[in-house]
Amino acid sequence: MPRHILITGGAGFIGSHVADELLARGYRVRALDNLSPQVHAERSRPSYLSPEVELQIGDVRDPEAVRRALAGIDAVYHFAAMVGVGQSMYQVADYTGVNGGGTATLLECLIERPVERLVVASSMSIYGEGLYRGPDGEPAVPVERRLEQLRRGDWTVRDGQGRPLTPAPTPETKTPSLRSIYALSKFDQERMCLMIGEAYNIPTVALRFFNVFGTRQALSNPYTGVLAIFAARYLNGRAPVIFEDGRQRRDFVSVYDVAQACRLALESEAAVSGAFNIGSGEHLTVLDVAERMAGALGVPHLEPEITSQYRVGDIRHCFADIGMARDRLGFQPRVTLGDGLVELAEWVSGQQADDRVGQAREELAARGLTV
Repeated sequence: MPRHILITGGAGFIGSHVADELLARGYRVRALDNLSPQVHAERSRPSYLSPEVELQIGDVRDPEAVRRALAGIDAVYHFAAMVGVGQSMYQVADYTGVNGGGTATLLECLIERPVERLVVASSMSIYGEGLYRGPDGEPAVPVERRLEQLRRGDWTVRDGQGRPLTPAPTPETKTPSLRSIYALSKFDQERMCLMIGEAYNIPTVALRFFNVFGTRQALSNPYTGVLAIFAARYLNGRAPVIFEDGRQRRDFVSVYDVAQACRLALESEAAVSGAFNIGSGEHLTVLDVAERMAGALGVPHLEPEITSQYRVGDIRHCFADIGMARDRLGFQPRVTLGDGLVELAEWVSGQQADDRVGQAREELAARGLTV
């Protein structure tokens, strides 16, 4: 079993929690991270990163930095990426360069020096809209929502005959539908890793994360996870901003459960050369989650601002079918949303956050990316 593990992006939100999970099981952990200012405002080693983690500061696009990081390594988690649907639609070169180019650099280094296993962070964003069923209960192909429909505030997903469709848990077999540069870049990361892994006999696993939440998210990053964005607004005494009508459904999964899934992907022989959904198996509306977050933080009077606007790249409903991860990885979510929000609220209450949501919203509007 591999014992010395490299995590690219290992000083970040998910990477640092995976490091804790691995250290608790006796693994040695090294992190390669460029400490991007959008995530790490102080540009220094995060206080939450375990002192047992060897941190190498470097860019995943730099072959020499990657080669140094791979020295003596048995397995790799590839988490280094820029994250943000809206931002990706105008920072196109940055997202394709970091996410695609960085992955290509890592893979070329792994061709030179193969490892026992590669686990890559993919995303639910590659699905676009999740799975839907028609009036007969059978899977149906949704028609892409048009701007004319969205401008009218008609958010419903329909089939080719105009009939409303019912969202259902999304399995790994659903055909990808890439709605943003971010989604495209995550699909590229996943496919490149699986392709090179097969060609060079590097056992590779792709984990399609749904909406991950928990401590250590970058609260001042307006393109991070939705719960962290809500928390930053609440901390500054402002209502969260929600696009469309707030009734879009998502699957919110604890970062502790994600860390468990990552370890299982390293250890399970049944995981090799596949892609797995990692979610909670439950779903809620974005509005419900905002209200629960307000309750946990003791600010229920800050009612969400519903914009009734569409943000280019967004989808209506997507939540996970986690049956394959349960069967083949032994993955079982353990942290309920309620318990996770209590811990998150306690952590958030001790943090400071620059609320940059307004700035991000202005940037999108100026580019015509909201309607």
